Amino acid sequence: MIAILKKEFNSFFSSPIAYLVIGVFLLINGLFLWVFKDDFNILNAGFADLNPFFYLAPWVFLFLIPAITMKSFADEFSNGTIELLKTKPISNWQIVLGKFSASLILVIIAILPTLTYVYTVYQLGSSVGNLDVGATIGSYIGLLLLAATYTAIGLFTSTISKNQIVAFILGVLITFLLFYGFDAISVSLDNNYVIKKLGINEHYKSISRGVIDTRDIIYFLSITFFFLFITKTHLENE
Repeated sequence: MIAILKKEFNSFFSSPIAYLVIGVFLLINGLFLWVFKDDFNILNAGFADLNPFFYLAPWVFLFLIPAITMKSFADEFSNGTIELLKTKPISNWQIVLGKFSASLILVIIAILPTLTYVYTVYQLGSSVGNLDVGATIGSYIGLLLLAATYTAIGLFTSTISKNQIVAFILGVLITFLLFYGFDAISVSLDNNYVIKKLGINEHYKSISRGVIDTRDIIYFLSITFFFLFITKTHLENE
């Protein structure tokens, strides 16, 4: 697994992918949060919090994470290297987890510079330190769990097609449906609570309030494991 992780991680930084993902993520968030005069601008909000960032980040990741994962297996299938990979003395689980870990680490590297936002908002409060630290920590935990789920979904869609663009589109589509689709359905059913709780967004918002509920953690881990499992199953059947 470590060998796969290193190989995959090095491939990100030996091409423009890693630099583009990190750069685009920071650029989009930076522009909306600090430059554009919109509803997301922290300086115009009148109070010091990072809610705009934690609202915006899942939507940015909805496109960026499938862009990271789209080549994970699609590239192996199109180049015919998947058979060579499967002949090595490693299990299918190790292959999947290695690729999953490499993609998730890249996402975490993209998130790390945003900790400067925390320090900035901490200093910008009407009194220095006037920041809900608990909610901020909860929001970062929620963002990491959401990123793991997105990564597992993207990894699965990269096994469906040899074409990276198809894998990317499927990754965006499935992620969007799980993140926002259930919210939209619940609204059409008079805000049905049960339907809403099936979606990623409701659990993400719950953790972002600063209350770490084990039900939310179990939800994210279950969805992540489910997509990793069907990725492994699909890989075995190839």
